[in-house]
Amino acid sequence: MQHSNKYILGYSIIMVVIVAVSLTIIAVQLKPRQDENIRIEKMQNILSSVNIAVAEIPKNEIGTLYKKYIVSAVAVNNKGEDKITDPAQVFKIELVNELKKPGEEQMLPVFIAKLDNGDTAYVLPLRGKGLWGPVWGYISLKGDFNTVYGVMFDHKGETPGLGAEIGQDFFVNPFKGKTIFGKDGKFTSIQIIKGGAADDNPHGVDAISGGTITSKGVEKMIFDNLGSYQAYLQSHKNH
Repeated sequence: MQHSNKYILGYSIIMVVIVAVSLTIIAVQLKPRQDENIRIEKMQNILSSVNIAVAEIPKNEIGTLYKKYIVSAVAVNNKGEDKITDPAQVFKIELVNELKKPGEEQMLPVFIAKLDNGDTAYVLPLRGKGLWGPVWGYISLKGDFNTVYGVMFDHKGETPGLGAEIGQDFFVNPFKGKTIFGKDGKFTSIQIIKGGAADDNPHGVDAISGGTITSKGVEKMIFDNLGSYQAYLQSHKNH
């Protein structure tokens, strides 16, 4: 039996509506779980930047671990002034959204960690561009607001075996102990050097072999993002 064009069109419209409604219902049902996974991943990343191993920690225990070590958080403006002091509100701030705003309107998160050895570390988020897409991470500084305590980096689509290696230990571990200010007090950030950094270079680490563009993207990300925090870092470093 053949159906008229009107019947076929009506049937097609009904099927499209049914599929659209079904997908919407699924998306709504999955959103709380997706949001929770994003929240947990953010906590994992912050903890990783202060050298806490989270890979083997069950997801349902990450929140407890985070509360144990991240004792406070503030959001500052580009003048270094505290603007938001509620840690829950600070946690919700996404740097990628803040960077779209004029500099004077940006709210810049700082997460404060108290570690088992008694050290206090200050964790700052990072966001930039690699070769093929976004790169991001966190950098933690010691109480002198100058020495790197730890870092973590991740990416969306860098080349496997090359730029995608920015999250590996061989790349991130050399950042520990590097400094972001020179002896003259001027902001230097961290240089990622193709061919390798000299052993006595307090601001340099080795670039990834074959991943120069991604390495330079990470370098620019650190420079640009820490640059936004300069007033905050300088004011605390000088105390």
